[in-house]
Amino acid sequence: MHILIDGYNLIRQSINLRRFERQSLEAGRKALIAWLSEYRKMKDHRITVVFDGWESGQPQEERDYSSGIHIIYSGRGVKADDVLKRITASTDEEILMVSSDREIASYATRRGKATLSSLEFESIVDKLLAAPVDNESPDPKDEDEEEDNRPMTKKGPARKLSRAKRQTQAKIKKL
Repeated sequence: MHILIDGYNLIRQSINLRRFERQSLEAGRKALIAWLSEYRKMKDHRITVVFDGWESGQPQEERDYSSGIHIIYSGRGVKADDVLKRITASTDEEILMVSSDREIASYATRRGKATLSSLEFESIVDKLLAAPVDNESPDPKDEDEEEDNRPMTKKGPARKLSRAKRQTQAKIKKL
């Protein structure tokens, strides 16, 4: 799976990364890349982060690679949103778009790509990073206590998620 991230959107929405951006944009970008590289060590997804160079970027789009993360800086006069849309439209691969920007999310959804808000993505990744490394199996007694022995009788209309939401849920499980 290819995870496409709206870089500044994630930093500014994040509870943990926002404080680094207050120091400087560079500190915010470095903190984001370090955080994502820790995630990438656990999951081998291709990750691309796009940063906005709209006002003060280089004249041309720049690309970088750091700690297993692909980084794109949009050129001056080009918004990161436009780069994200271009990448989304130009590929048929499985993409998960991470942005709280409604325009970007709806664009990706219309093209059959899964989307997650920045806060949802941060929450999922933080839970994964906080999980114990030794992968101990849970106590079997706990599983028995959680088991519900009520009979399975269905009442009322089925509550099936839409196709887009089911696809998004499947991609979230891969995270």
